[in-house]
Amino acid sequence: MKLDELLEKFLVNVDTDNPFQRRARLLQSMWRDVKGLPAGERRARVPLGSRLPLALAKAELANFLTANIRRAVRECVEAKAGGSGQLVDEDRLYANLLSSQPLCFNLFGELQADLALASHVCSGLWPERVKAVTAVRFEHSPGRGDLAFTGDRSAFDVFIEHTLPHGDGRGFIGIEVKYHENLKVAAAEQRPRYDEVARAMGCFVEEKLPALRVPPLEQIWRDHLLAGSMLATRDWSAGLYVFLYPEGNTHCARAVAAYRDCLTTSDTFETLTLEQVIGALAQHTNATWVSELRDRYLAWDKIDALLGDGRR
Repeated sequence: MKLDELLEKFLVNVDTDNPFQRRARLLQSMWRDVKGLPAGERRARVPLGSRLPLALAKAELANFLTANIRRAVRECVEAKAGGSGQLVDEDRLYANLLSSQPLCFNLFGELQADLALASHVCSGLWPERVKAVTAVRFEHSPGRGDLAFTGDRSAFDVFIEHTLPHGDGRGFIGIEVKYHENLKVAAAEQRPRYDEVARAMGCFVEEKLPALRVPPLEQIWRDHLLAGSMLATRDWSAGLYVFLYPEGNTHCARAVAAYRDCLTTSDTFETLTLEQVIGALAQHTNATWVSELRDRYLAWDKIDALLGDGRR
């Protein structure tokens, strides 16, 4: 079978997709099909296999892998309804299988419920930083619009609070999670506070600052600034901003390589691949949700097996 035929079969032939997005969208539709879930629709009521019908998705939370993960989703949505200011797009969260927003919960929701497991996983990933995880939060900001930080509504997709291996104090790891995204987004409003925080952090190449103010680097920069502004408050003894993405997403890989070229030191910036995180989870638990994570988001071999000699 040829790729175009496979895309048509699973209702995911989207002209604007790049090669990685095409395969990622197909993998999500294949997961949906195995689960016996109906396809949703895109504009003009055209079926789209990488979506679920919103009413069903919202009622059943079918986009999420376990009861603990579904509970974390409910708590986040309830907090937003209660005025938390969290930027949760419910359509993306519930119905969009391809979105990185449900991926955040599927990847870290069980760790929120099991801090002992979170501690094992995170101390394995960051042995010089993490002793024990004390909290896992979603769509977290220390203060939206607060000029003590970046003065905007930036937030970390996932926020991990932890104790330190050596000495007192506490640390944090703020994580931005991407899956299919190509980082081609509209630039945000530039604020004087960004330049103030950047100067105070002292880790940016001065002549490369203009590149940081525009996509694809701008979102990475603003989240990194948020981490830097938090460290400046002295409420934290250590902090790290992590950009997490699948290895095959070349748009993200090129962006983070370019971002590193704008840094004089990377003490507060790190990248991780989705493959590394799922691998770390598998080292510390044999729970079925970990194998389902890999099957849903990284099982590219299933596509190759269907393509066979028609691969292209």
